Amino acid sequence: MLGIVFFAHGAQKMLGWFGGYGFTGTMGFFTGMMHIPPAFAFLAIAAEFFGGLGLIVGLLTRVAAFGIFCNMLVAVTMVHHQFGFFMNWAGTQKGEGFEFHLLALGITVFLMIRGAGAASVDRLLFSLAKNSISGQVRPQAA
Repeated sequence: MLGIVFFAHGAQKMLGWFGGYGFTGTMGFFTGMMHIPPAFAFLAIAAEFFGGLGLIVGLLTRVAAFGIFCNMLVAVTMVHHQFGFFMNWAGTQKGEGFEFHLLALGITVFLMIRGAGAASVDRLLFSLAKNSISGQVRPQAA
């Protein structure tokens, strides 16, 4: 689920899908309005888009989770901490709190520790590599 959520948000920023501003618009906002250096702005967009895709298929799961973890940490410290813990369900705050970000941080920590599940590309690649290595080992002559 986390992969789907972040892919959708990343697609807004990268491709302009789902009502987003696309890469150029998002880069302009991040660098101009938020004063984020261009390299970090690019990494933030890439982490959401490619990190979301990586989590969906289970490819480079720990790397994808780390990128999303960094994004959420920066989002809380730069923007959302000032609005408190709770999200703005009633529309009475000037912005969103950081409760969602805290959940995402927890999930990404779990994924960085445990890695991908059994039905992931990471597991498939690991098992192929393990079989390839064990197939190359020859018994020693006695």
